[in-house]
Amino acid sequence: MTLRGERPADFAYQAVYRYMISLINEVSTDARVKLPSLRQLAGRLKVSISTVQYAYSLLEKEGRVYSVAKSGYYAWPLSANPLAWAGGDLLDRLYAAARRPGMVVLSGDEPALLASLDGSLLRLERELVRHYPRQLQPWSQPCGVWELRAVLAARYTSSPTRCWHADDVYIGADLRGVLDILIDVLGLRGTTVVVESPCDWLVLRLFQDAGVRVIELPWTLEGRLDVTTLDRLLCDEPVQLVLLSARVSLPSGLVLSTPERLAVAQMLERYGCWLLENDTFGELGFTEPQTALRELVNPERLIVFSSFEKVLGSEAPYGYLLSRRMSGELQRQFLLRSFRLSSIRQRAIARLCQSGRIDVHLRALRLQLSQQAQDMCQRLDLHLGEQVAYRPPTAGATFWLGATRAVDMRQVFQRLLTQQVVIAPGELFSLSGLHQQHLRLSHTFHGHPDLDVALAAISEALRQAQT
Repeated sequence: MTLRGERPADFAYQAVYRYMISLINEVSTDARVKLPSLRQLAGRLKVSISTVQYAYSLLEKEGRVYSVAKSGYYAWPLSANPLAWAGGDLLDRLYAAARRPGMVVLSGDEPALLASLDGSLLRLERELVRHYPRQLQPWSQPCGVWELRAVLAARYTSSPTRCWHADDVYIGADLRGVLDILIDVLGLRGTTVVVESPCDWLVLRLFQDAGVRVIELPWTLEGRLDVTTLDRLLCDEPVQLVLLSARVSLPSGLVLSTPERLAVAQMLERYGCWLLENDTFGELGFTEPQTALRELVNPERLIVFSSFEKVLGSEAPYGYLLSRRMSGELQRQFLLRSFRLSSIRQRAIARLCQSGRIDVHLRALRLQLSQQAQDMCQRLDLHLGEQVAYRPPTAGATFWLGATRAVDMRQVFQRLLTQQVVIAPGELFSLSGLHQQHLRLSHTFHGHPDLDVALAAISEALRQAQT
């Protein structure tokens, strides 16, 4: 099979992506199925290996496939009976359920589903193709295209002392790949890291797989960070790194107060500890953003990571990080990974930034997210009432709900699968068993499901799962 005859407006990776969707649907069974290798697909479809790799990356982010080191890519097992999903890893079961047709997927966290720049990005990319013929494009820029790195450096610069340069910016295929490199460069295997809790499950799983000792610092019931406990941990434990959000901590939706941010910055300086700042949702606050934590800490012991996807959409899956230190080792590791990202796609993203279109888009997206969250508040109050407690979110695309009565949240998750509803149980956001009475719900989702029916099903599942 070749890709000739595909729609002329498509890029090669989009045709590969559609072909892979069709292939996965054909081979899906209750057992895992190994998919063709990058080289096999490239030869079969007459495209480059990097094109196939990019399509696989999109499929992996959607939870349709997963990779095994030195083995290849596999399709997630697909069971026709939700009751058959009762065993095994909870996150694997969530991914498997979310990719089934007809499911109301409320477990995700995709702000750009409300409004993306995918169309604008692809149109701009087509214009750039005429100015940058393939033969004039550099074959490999392992740390990312210089134009985009310079734009990001300028975007994060706030003063002469808080400035970044293009050499401080590193761009990878996705956030997972960038964080994998960071774990290697920082030598985190076997070390101790403090993370705010709840914490993104991608970060937690990467730390866990790398053998990092993770100490979770939960937000208090009053919605504050326990600065006293953090001080004790930094004093008593060999903590190498602290992971905190730039502005709003998601999924909890909590914000560090100004005194807390100053106290944390002073604490990190006193103990000589590095800050790893998660800026994934830093620009998605509904109101005027507070000063980011990175503006208060020592920039020589600071690493910031983020991605484009939450703001721009699925056509911009790249992850990136900023660091002033360890440039030699970071460059070496990115060169070893050899991501081979599309230089045209990166230039298109850079042009969107330079033209101000991303800022215009952000203003509209924040307004839509805020309005959607307000609508979701009314629906939650109507259908769940006193069954859950929550704080209205101030950023992002999700609600963090706590059951007001003791429930078996895994049982809630399982019951909802039989109703074709997928939620994210709170325990996924912890490695130590925290948040078992919580769940995360999205207020942006694919399609137009009957949300009232789904919320009524959640209410009934919570009632039946009371312990």
